[in-house]
Amino acid sequence: MTSRFHIDRAARAALAGGIVAYPTEAVYGLGCLPFDHDAVSRLIALKRRSARKGFLLIAAEFEQLEYIVSLPRGALREEILASWPGPVTWALPARSPMPDWLTGGRDTVAVRITSHPLASALCRRTGHALVSTSANLSGREPIRSALRLRRELGAFVDCILPGALGDLSRPTAIRDGRTGASLRA
Repeated sequence: MTSRFHIDRAARAALAGGIVAYPTEAVYGLGCLPFDHDAVSRLIALKRRSARKGFLLIAAEFEQLEYIVSLPRGALREEILASWPGPVTWALPARSPMPDWLTGGRDTVAVRITSHPLASALCRRTGHALVSTSANLSGREPIRSALRLRRELGAFVDCILPGALGDLSRPTAIRDGRTGASLRA
């Protein structure tokens, strides 16, 4: 069982510029503070992924995202808010200026209010939204086992937050927050 000690330790690592691994709704995630260029650069190198992809951010509540993205008005706004906390990621218009390492050069940022209790607790403890990308090397299957996480990536992350994954069998859906269209099912 994960204790407050583990959450505090992971939060301290993230706040110190580290990369942390933690359970999410479907897979283990890797994260860091989104505006810490050095940490994000380390994460890009660790995953061996293109810096042009941008990153998804998770948060515990919308207040951690409101300076990063804008919500639409009307029915789509209500749909977005009703889906959170939950396993739906929305690509929402970025507030200016946002670094390309978050947006991938687009005018949107993918964000989610996570429903995973440990990922949410980590965001609360840091007081920030966090970059959240699947724990794996680019092109490989996301890691769903704590043992595989430790073996493959343990030496490259600053802290692993132990805990069970959520009950999703695949990464969260991503939808366009301007149109409602599905970007990843």
